[in-house]
Amino acid sequence: MNLPNISTVNDQCAEALRIHVVIATCGRSESVRKLVRHLEKQTRPADGILVVGTCADDVEGVESTGSNTTVVIAPRGLCCQRNAAIDLITGTSDIVVFFDDDFVPANDYLEAVQKLMTAPPDLAGLTGALVDDGIMHDPIAFEHAVHRLETERERPSQTGHLPRKALYGCNMVIRLDALGELRFDENLPLYGWMEDVDLTYQLGRRGKLICAPETTGIHLGVRGGRQPGKRLGYSQVANIVYLYRKGTMQPDIGWRQLLMNLAANLVRSIAPEPHVDRRGRLTGNLLAIADLLRGRLDPRRITSL
Repeated sequence: MNLPNISTVNDQCAEALRIHVVIATCGRSESVRKLVRHLEKQTRPADGILVVGTCADDVEGVESTGSNTTVVIAPRGLCCQRNAAIDLITGTSDIVVFFDDDFVPANDYLEAVQKLMTAPPDLAGLTGALVDDGIMHDPIAFEHAVHRLETERERPSQTGHLPRKALYGCNMVIRLDALGELRFDENLPLYGWMEDVDLTYQLGRRGKLICAPETTGIHLGVRGGRQPGKRLGYSQVANIVYLYRKGTMQPDIGWRQLLMNLAANLVRSIAPEPHVDRRGRLTGNLLAIADLLRGRLDPRRITSL
């Protein structure tokens, strides 16, 4: 297979890179409207914002919320939705920036992307160092995140660029010339758990990946709109095994992640957190393990759970 030659991409240093923001969303129209409105504050505006929903309700009022915003309807599933956006902007964009609909970027995020992606010719992608991540604790309110970024001027403690083997999907930047024909794996349905690792681990074979503090923000960790616990629990096992067999999951990271999730769901199912369906996740974990032992494990099974 001939890999894209990304060393020639930055011959265009004298002209601005074309940067498009892609937001895949499902069931969280209020969140995505807030994000699109917030993106109007970027010191370097996006050349286009694509919001990809699964039905009209997902994107209600979005197109009139922000300038240069296009609404797209695609089959349900994070991978399907992001792939639809990639196909639409290929040939008219240089850089794609993926934001989760509950990510709040600092106002100079895209300006930092412009600078970072113009300089090193071998940089295939990057992810921003986070100020905070609501996935790790209670969800963070949108307005509180904006206050922390704009008024309190909070920034990550990380000061330099760190090499990465894969990028974090809540905010990731990809050079389209490096991406080439690579796409998100649509065998990882619905929420597409670990889809970011799968795609960007392959991207990392084509160029350098980094985590950069200049591109920062806060991941709210909104719980609404996420898949039920049983489905996520099944994916926590099935997707890791699938990617390991595919060759896009490092064994040490994959098995450690699997065991950590299983242990957390088992222990916390006794007294679960208010916003986490630990018992549902544990049930999904056990269903996937049973399917693995029977030789019928398939990430796509979650669509029937």
